[in-house]
Amino acid sequence: MLSKKTKYGLKALTYLASLETREPVQIAEIAKHENISQKFLESILLTLRRNGFLGSKKGKGGGYYLIKEPEDILMTAVMRVLEGPIAMVPCVSLNFYEKCADCPDENKCSVNKLMLQVRDSALEVYRSNTLADLIAS
Repeated sequence: MLSKKTKYGLKALTYLASLETREPVQIAEIAKHENISQKFLESILLTLRRNGFLGSKKGKGGGYYLIKEPEDILMTAVMRVLEGPIAMVPCVSLNFYEKCADCPDENKCSVNKLMLQVRDSALEVYRSNTLADLIAS
């Protein structure tokens, strides 16, 4: 299942992307509009800022804003930052590969074969969608 962190991160990003301007938006406004706990949202937005999706401005008129165009934000990148590895098991992960301790031969493993297909189909969906696609009506 998708974590609340990822769900709320996607909702916050789509909210920011849907605005007419790229002016900073206060956390309270995003939280209220998307019905997200402000304290939880703060940590999510901080993660997105640290990973190059958002900028922030302090003080009066401050808040968070997109620093990339929505069409340049791939869902693969967002999912990896918020959710972690896309693969469901480490032996099929592209970026976080680890051999399974209980598996003598990945080439003969039925779980590995199935999870490769699951990973590839998920990657296809994420790679073919950007933040701009999520806000398109």
